[in-house]
Amino acid sequence: MDREKIEYHIRGLLEAIGEDPEREGLKETPARVAGMLEEVLEGTKYTNHEIAQMFSKTFTAGERGADEAVVMRDITVFSYCEHHMALMYDMTVNVGYIPRGRVLGLSKIARICDMAAKRLQLQERLGRDIAEIISEAAGTPDVGVKIVGSHSCMTARGIHNPSSRTETRTYLGQFRESRELKDLLN
Repeated sequence: MDREKIEYHIRGLLEAIGEDPEREGLKETPARVAGMLEEVLEGTKYTNHEIAQMFSKTFTAGERGADEAVVMRDITVFSYCEHHMALMYDMTVNVGYIPRGRVLGLSKIARICDMAAKRLQLQERLGRDIAEIISEAAGTPDVGVKIVGSHSCMTARGIHNPSSRTETRTYLGQFRESRELKDLLN
């Protein structure tokens, strides 16, 4: 990311909305916003493949657990929608996959969700990105992802509907056909 360019444009934005970027409370705002954007949009530095490689630590599942679904629920993430750069918040992600002899470290699943969310996103794409990354990192074609979240472009602006929640589901492999596997994500 180009911090200098971000700072320049945030300063211009402050001026465009009628603020004085030199007043006490705003003097350091351009630098603070640039730092925040570096942090919350860190995922833009990486492709799905690179994220899968970063978090692909797996362990032998053993004979008994080699084909049983692994499900992790209520992984909390946030993101920013690419349409309004508005916060997508109170998001929970449920991920399920069927290991092919190897399982991902549990923290890796949460880290994958977090890093994929650190991009300007659409919730639908976020689910697809997480599913593709988990599939590659775990070495399985069988992945399901359910995301439920609030979007400030719906709750704080536009229609002003604070109770609205958006739910998306992405299914790969056996999750597409199996009602039983889909139900694991609920």
